[in-house]
Amino acid sequence: MSEVIIPIDTFNPVEFFGVNDSNLEVIRRNFPELKLVARGNEIKVIGDEKNIHLFSEKINRLIQHYQKFGSLTPDNVEHFLADKNGKDGTPPAPPTDVLVFGQNGIMVRARTANQKKMVESSEKNDIVFAIGPAGTGKTYTAVALAVRALKNREIKRIILTRPAVEAGENLGFLPGDLKEKIDPYLRPLYDALYDMIQGEKVKNYVENGIIEVAPLAFMRGRTLDNAFVILDEAQNATESQLKMFLTRMGPSAKFIVTGDVTQIDLPRNQPSGLIQAIKILSNIKGVDFIYLDSQDVVRHKLVKEIIEAYNK
Repeated sequence: MSEVIIPIDTFNPVEFFGVNDSNLEVIRRNFPELKLVARGNEIKVIGDEKNIHLFSEKINRLIQHYQKFGSLTPDNVEHFLADKNGKDGTPPAPPTDVLVFGQNGIMVRARTANQKKMVESSEKNDIVFAIGPAGTGKTYTAVALAVRALKNREIKRIILTRPAVEAGENLGFLPGDLKEKIDPYLRPLYDALYDMIQGEKVKNYVENGIIEVAPLAFMRGRTLDNAFVILDEAQNATESQLKMFLTRMGPSAKFIVTGDVTQIDLPRNQPSGLIQAIKILSNIKGVDFIYLDSQDVVRHKLVKEIIEAYNK
């Protein structure tokens, strides 16, 4: 009899073993000759060396599948373990347009033609401007791209930022400490993250600096590298603020700037930096502009009609 410890330490083991250990029970059923003990971030395997070796190969493939797609169901596990000789066991490939598997295995993907253009542009360009009205999925698609890059280890951190308030980042009149003042303005970014990453993991990433959500003013003087950086609500950034943000870019960074030029909340005498950027950056190689419209609205059907009515 032999004994081996297999670590499960790069993600939440509860997610890997399944709700009420549903995935673990499938594994046990397929390896009745082995004794499996799941404790914390590891699996203890007791049994014959040949069976342990086969089990280790299979479990490592399951781990790789989970790390890549962020989801593991009992059906996935059953398919992986179907052939004890290792010749079959490869689950059906997930749809190629899935950006990331969110909470409970929900597939997050580009849902409209222009959202798909955003994805394709981000893969080819280091700075992408996504411009369009509310509800067109600009921010959500950008966050999904960032989460995918993090899960694929293409970057080391995600930085999400936006102008802290609608007009000039004047926080003094708001109650509470700095975090309490700025959190309401950053909430949409957190909401998107929580759709795609388990809540405790988001909290852990934020505490360890892997994910940073901060107002635009906090970007000044920094170099943002090995990061996927999203500036949201860019129509409310001034010319100097947007220039400051874009010039923070390090050599291994990806930037996405989202905004809606129909909802500028700056004072009338304060031009929007986003409108200026459209005019002066459109011919720079590596910078691309994607325009979304009412046809890309993925909220309630009335949102599309509201946008079209205002456009008239």
